[in-house]
Parts: sequence; structure tokens; C-alpha cells
Amino acid sequence: MNEVPWYAIYTKHQHEKSAAKSLTNRGLETFVPLYRQVHRWKDRNKILLSPLFPCYVFVRTDLGRKTDILRTPGVCWLVGSGGYASQIPPQDVEALRTAANGSTRVEPYPFLQTGDRVRVHSGLLAGVEGILIRLRNQYRLVLSVQLLKQSAAVEVDLGSVERISSESAAERTLAAALPKRQRSFGKEVN
Repeated sequence: MNEVPWYAIYTKHQHEKSAAKSLTNRGLETFVPLYRQVHRWKDRNKILLSPLFPCYVFVRTDLGRKTDILRTPGVCWLVGSGGYASQIPPQDVEALRTAANGSTRVEPYPFLQTGDRVRVHSGLLAGVEGILIRLRNQYRLVLSVQLLKQSAAVEVDLGSVERISSESAAERTLAAALPKRQRSFGKEVN
């Protein structure tokens, strides 16, 4: 059974929620990861739910509805390359959904390509993979969506994660790009 793929939509500034609502009303499954943000004014503080990835909405669809999607108010284009929309790996969307819907704190984070990949083995985020970082005295799991060059960080307990690989993302990318004979970084592999 083939699952319907996820795509990312680029929207006009501050149109993520309204575009997602319009697409949902048209029968499409959408996802806009949100996080809590405190806005401070002179006389008060207010907690707002802001998009984790500004100007992006995830939509699950086949591309037969592309015209319908692009005619939605606030939608600019489907994210991709070479004029074709690119699929988002479903595990990336599910990892973001798990983090955004959990009771843990999630926030935007600069996109990373290097670092130790880890998998959470217990708790609400069990099975989620990302890059482990330390910020002040807290450990966080950075979740990345390669196509969008966007990341988010969620707090994790150091005891609940296990290393997947000591190889950096840059080394994995280089290894995948090299012919099989050169994948051991100069050593010939038979």
C-alpha cells in the first residue's frame, strides 16, 4: 500500500494558519507545527502560538490537486527543485508532529548539518531521531527538514537518548556521493 506523500508549501508572510485552514476545508490533510512564544509590550506580556517554520505548511496530497493547492489564498508555491515539488520524508513530519504535540518545549533552531545523530529510546519522543546539542545546561534534540533548510529544537533528557552513528552528516553525504570503491574515504572497498 502506497502512502500519500507529504509536501511543503511556501506561503505569504503570516499566512500559514489561514492557508492551512483553507486547504483543510478543501479536504486536504495539513500540518503547521506551532510553538509558544512570549511577546512583550510595554504594558503586558502575551503568549502566542507561532509557526515553528515561518512561511511553511506541510500538506499530504497527491500532485493531482496541485492547481487547487496553488489557487488557495496565501499559497505561493510547492517547495521543490527543478520545477518539481519534492516529497518530505514522512518520518520528518511525524517527528515534528510528535515534538509539537507533546508536553516538551519546542522552539526554532538554526539548521544544522553536522553533529551526532541520536534516537530517543524512552518517553514521549521515543523513536524520534535528530542531532543532540547542549544549550546552557540543557540537552536538546534538533529536528531538521532537509528540503526546507529549517530546524527545531526540543528539550530531552540525556538519559533517554542513544547514539545512532558517530559519523557526521557531512561525512554521510560525501560517502553517498562517492562511487562504492571510494566510500572508505580513500581506501578501496571490494
